[in-house]
Amino acid sequence: MQVKSISPLEDGFLRKLEFIALKPKILYYYGKSPGESVDSEASIRAYVRPKTVAVVGSRKYTKYGEEWAYKIAYELARRGVVIVSGLAYGIDSIAHRAALDAGGLTVAVLGTPIDKIYPARHTGLAREIVDHGGMVLSEYPPQEILAKDEKLSRMLNSQLGMRAAFLKRNRLIAGLADLVVVVEGGVKSGSLNTAHHAMEQGVIVYAVPGDVSRSNSLGCNRLLGRGAVAFTEVDELLDELGLKIRKPRESLKQIKEMCSTENEALMVSVMLRGVKMGEEILAQIRQEKDFSVSDFSVTIFNLQMKGLVKPLGNNEWMLCV
Repeated sequence: MQVKSISPLEDGFLRKLEFIALKPKILYYYGKSPGESVDSEASIRAYVRPKTVAVVGSRKYTKYGEEWAYKIAYELARRGVVIVSGLAYGIDSIAHRAALDAGGLTVAVLGTPIDKIYPARHTGLAREIVDHGGMVLSEYPPQEILAKDEKLSRMLNSQLGMRAAFLKRNRLIAGLADLVVVVEGGVKSGSLNTAHHAMEQGVIVYAVPGDVSRSNSLGCNRLLGRGAVAFTEVDELLDELGLKIRKPRESLKQIKEMCSTENEALMVSVMLRGVKMGEEILAQIRQEKDFSVSDFSVTIFNLQMKGLVKPLGNNEWMLCV
């Protein structure tokens, strides 16, 4: 895998890190940033930031934690949400795997130099993330470059320094996310550190409640007393992200019957997911077929003429359900 470097200011997906404490000046990565597309007709690079959720938790997990981590990450990724986690044993790797199984994108944030995948057993998982369009990210350069900084190199090669680096990277996981979900974790779990970073950054944290007699549930249950929201169902997360599917109605069937072209039906399908901004509608349709700006203009006009769509201003549209 080829190592690349970038400033967060150069990339729409990473730019959110500009607003966190100790913001990184440069990041190293494999793969590519999610959500970027090129408008070949206008010869411009357009960017729509995909919804992003961090799913984190304990390395030592229970069957309960495994099931919920997989379900949450899978269902969100299936709806186009990017899953961010730390590539660690346990809940992190389960979340990455679920996103891949759903055919979605996932981003792994390392606490080690970019060319030192940790744990080493997850090198194959890291490669799979990249091969499926995702990204493996670190604020630490390759070891060859790192060796020139004796102080930093010495720190990362000590047990205490490595722990500090992993805790530090948690601010990046939280910083990239629109929501953070903590599935399982003890009172000293690193996932709680991620949650605290998220709260400091104004990111909503959801915690999966657990059995009070289990040590793996103590961290999540404690977060609930410190401002986290109790997770109850995936639909609640989708609703928070603006992606919840409306319940079927008879009128929805009528709307679909009024669509006279494939493009109209596809646009209505995208808008039924709660997508309203023109740029996001265009980007999601392009994930399924070639669709030009001209196609968008013609289709949205025809839907307006049929009374199925109305403009809200600033290229925002509403489906008339």
